[in-house]
Amino acid sequence: MIEAILPAGTVAIDTFTEAPGTFLFPEEEKIIRAAVDKRRREFATGRWCARQAMARLGRAPAPVLPGPRGEPRWPAGLIGSITHCDGYRAAVLAESEVITTVGIDAEPNAPLLDDVLPAVSLPQERDRIGTLQHEHPDVCWDRLLFSAKESVYKAWFPLTSRWLDFEDADITFDPLAGTFEARILVAGGQLHGRRLAGFSGRWLARQGLVVTAIAVVAPALATV
Repeated sequence: MIEAILPAGTVAIDTFTEAPGTFLFPEEEKIIRAAVDKRRREFATGRWCARQAMARLGRAPAPVLPGPRGEPRWPAGLIGSITHCDGYRAAVLAESEVITTVGIDAEPNAPLLDDVLPAVSLPQERDRIGTLQHEHPDVCWDRLLFSAKESVYKAWFPLTSRWLDFEDADITFDPLAGTFEARILVAGGQLHGRRLAGFSGRWLARQGLVVTAIAVVAPALATV
């Protein structure tokens, strides 16, 4: 499903069920050994998706270990992102010379708890999604906003190795084009030799989920 909102040059693998017979490398097994069953299944199926994507890129299977902030650390020459929610797992990978950075997220198409939205959004974002909810009620825009901010962070961190709070990005959705723009409100990031001012992304609401994706094409390919 998520491949529909990703550009050429990425390989996306997703599943709506737990992958049978998932294999973990010893290094991965050590990390997840004490986890509850739900977390273990999420972790294992996410890694299964990632290794299926590696195979499609002609790469040998490799462990995907978490970094300091829990971000997946990829084999040299690859970039990627993993997401999971109830009933859905996905991973997207690409060669780093083709795609500079990528971030994906999936969430149930259901409202956030009442106290969550103020904690993850800016006042102007709440105004905008209030209008969108009235005009397009089939999408839970508060949940989509949360998902977009997760994708922004996942795309931001590999470029900067810095935390990005929810209030550090201002998201605007286009409800008809299925796109969004993220304006970064803090300094410090660089993208292709310029200040990282924001990201463009795409979104989709389907099969009871909302999914978001950001993928920045490498400069040499962006003009082809």
